[in-house]
Amino acid sequence: MQPQMQTGPSPTFKGKNWRVWWQLTRPHTLTAAFVPVLLGTALALPLTSIDLGLFIAMLIACLLIQAATNMFNEYYDFKRGLDNEHSVGIGGAIVREGIQPATVMKIALSLYGISMLLGVYICMNSSWWLAAIGLVSMTVGYLYTGGPIPIAYTPFGEIFAGFFMGMLIILIAFYIQTGFVTMISVLISVPIVITVGAILLANNIRDHDGDKENGRKTLAILLGQKRAIFLLAGMFLVSYAWVFTLIGLDYASAWLAIVLLSSPKAIKAIKGFIGKTKPIQMVPAMIATAQTNTIFGFLLSIGLFLGHFLNN
Repeated sequence: MQPQMQTGPSPTFKGKNWRVWWQLTRPHTLTAAFVPVLLGTALALPLTSIDLGLFIAMLIACLLIQAATNMFNEYYDFKRGLDNEHSVGIGGAIVREGIQPATVMKIALSLYGISMLLGVYICMNSSWWLAAIGLVSMTVGYLYTGGPIPIAYTPFGEIFAGFFMGMLIILIAFYIQTGFVTMISVLISVPIVITVGAILLANNIRDHDGDKENGRKTLAILLGQKRAIFLLAGMFLVSYAWVFTLIGLDYASAWLAIVLLSSPKAIKAIKGFIGKTKPIQMVPAMIATAQTNTIFGFLLSIGLFLGHFLNN
């Protein structure tokens, strides 16, 4: 049964207008767009002079696309009756804050429009082939929760999120600075693919019971909650092991070992899920997973910067 929409703004909407709109973007997920752009640019640093204008345009475009994707998720979760006043987390602004569904959709499409204009600037200064890649990425962002069979309702959500919000952004950010892609840029993007996918897996672990009731077939549902937590732990382990393997094979600077400083957050995330049964109890673990991605990627970028400046 579809939840009833409020006819007017709630007191929270009146008193905290900017916070409601800010939460609608789901800010804890925006780092999944920021980190890959920073990392791709850091990878390009030893090979070329960084074009600051392209970096800023790419960063803003990716943040807008991520925010719009989150709003599509808000809209379609409401339309499919998945969000209600008892929904856990910062989703559900339509049913809790009285925001009109059409308004959410219009804002999301507007953000897409702005990102397309930024994309034109990027293509004018790099390659028009990126226009096709960008359109495919935006389409996937919409189909993630829109369309007849939303990607988020399947076991492939983590793969799509990791590839499009991890590897692809890193490689585009690298390409617009250098004009080419290297094997090292691909290899170093792999752990970010994994940690971005981990954000979605953590979210699906939290929503396991509700998603199952609503007919979703996420990876967390297919594996079961306990196995999904083991998978999440394994994803973190592989991410760290991948970096140290690249260092051991002399494909990357030893400075990248600094990513180990993010491991307490990963441990906190796993511990936060173990033994928890209610969605509200798992929110801190989900946040810790997103923070792991942010800190891991940021430290990876710092390691690349240090390796460049201190070894030259």
